[in-house]
Formats: sequence, C-alpha cells, structure tokens
Amino acid sequence: MNIENRRSFLRGLAATGCAMNVPVNAWGLTAVEHPLERPLRLVQQSLSRLDSVAGYECQFVKQEIVGERVVSQKLRMKLRHEPFSVYLYFEDYRPGREVIYVQGQNDNNLVIHEAGLLALAGTLQRSPEHADVKAENRHPITELGLRKLAEALIRQWTMESRYSETEVKYFRDARLGSMTCNVIESSHPTPRRQFPFQKTRVWIDQKTNLVVRLQQYAFPADPDAPAALVEDYSYLAVRISNMLADIDFDVRNPAYSY
Repeated sequence: MNIENRRSFLRGLAATGCAMNVPVNAWGLTAVEHPLERPLRLVQQSLSRLDSVAGYECQFVKQEIVGERVVSQKLRMKLRHEPFSVYLYFEDYRPGREVIYVQGQNDNNLVIHEAGLLALAGTLQRSPEHADVKAENRHPITELGLRKLAEALIRQWTMESRYSETEVKYFRDARLGSMTCNVIESSHPTPRRQFPFQKTRVWIDQKTNLVVRLQQYAFPADPDAPAALVEDYSYLAVRISNMLADIDFDVRNPAYSY
C-alpha cells in the first residue's frame, strides 16, 4: 500500500467511526500499532513493580516437557534479587528435597539435599547446566522468578513485534488460586522461525499487577491438531518480603534438613 492509499484507508476508517490507536511517526505519517505493543507495556509495568521488591516467598508450580516426558513439580520458594538467591523445597516429585543457589557462592553451583534414603548420599553440588539438573528442567535456576519471567517475555514479544501474523486476545477475571487475573493471549497462525511458540498466555494478578503465570504452547506437527502445552509456570500465594537474609539461603539454617 503506497502512502496516498494508506492515508485514504485511514481516513475511511475514521469516517466509519472505527477508533484506532494510530501514532504519528517521525515522517508525520500515521502508523497502526502492532498488536503486541499494548501487552509489552503491561508486562513492562509489571516488571517495574518489582523495582522496589527485595525478595518474596511463594509456591512455585510448574509443568513442562523436558525431552520426551512431562515434568510436574510443586515447590515452596524463597527468592532474593540481590545477590540473586533461591531456596527451594520440593512438596512433590522427590518430596523433601531442598535446593539452594546463591550467585557468586559455592562456585555458582546448586547445593542439593535429598530426603529419605537418597539423603544417604549427603549434600551434593551441581552446576545449573549439569546433565542431571537439565534432565528435570527446561530452564536453569538462574532464569527462575517473577523478574526473570517478565524479562524473558519482554524479549520474546519485542522480537515477535517486528513481524506481522500476530493475534492478541484479552480475558478478564480468570481465577488462579486465590487470585483474580487478567489474561493476555498472543498467537500466530503459521509456524515461522521468528515465532518460538504458537501461543503464549500470560496471567497478570489484578491486585498486585504482577505476571504470575506463563503458558507456552508449541506449534503442532499436525496443523489440524491443537497446540501442545510445553511450559506452564505459576507463582502462587506470593508474599513480598524485604526481610529475607543470608541465613534464608544457607545450609546452616536450622529450619532446613541439610
């Protein structure tokens, strides 16, 4: 569409009463906003909400396809942003397992303590990229948490916003645990190299404005088949805490079983 036709097209929309968000670019020409621009602003607002948050506790629930199997886990989590620190307690899938990670400590390894008979092996250290760790996780522990989730989503949608073939839908008042959320769903009709997922679904808590759930669906091998859920991460019962201390991420914590 040339410039004159584009102007006529937009004038025609205005004449029919179709309201559009049409910002003016540097050349003085109107430009229709990409469908992902508004979702990007909403996720950026959520990320900014974390600027004043030192850390938090929550229940982390995940389901993901790792290799050819589905891994589902429920964990209690403590997370501190600076230095990046994580404590995990497994509620199922090897219940009682504890994992500590502190950036810059323990040679940047995970410190793992199993429960039951597996505890006889003692405390183990594993790199986040160790084969045993990657066999249970699509992403390393260094990508865990609300901030990392929002940052990864911003990178994905920023890249996808350079291209067309994107549809965005909005849903209100979806329930997630005790939370009421707004949901954003982006999708692409055709597999393209620039689209890592066929559909992305994002849940934003109405009360805190935090992104608390991310679902990623892969393009199906059969075009007539539904998209397959390959990643589903939920952060439930989030309790903001600026009181998390070094002892919360230390094997010497008397409340832990190390």
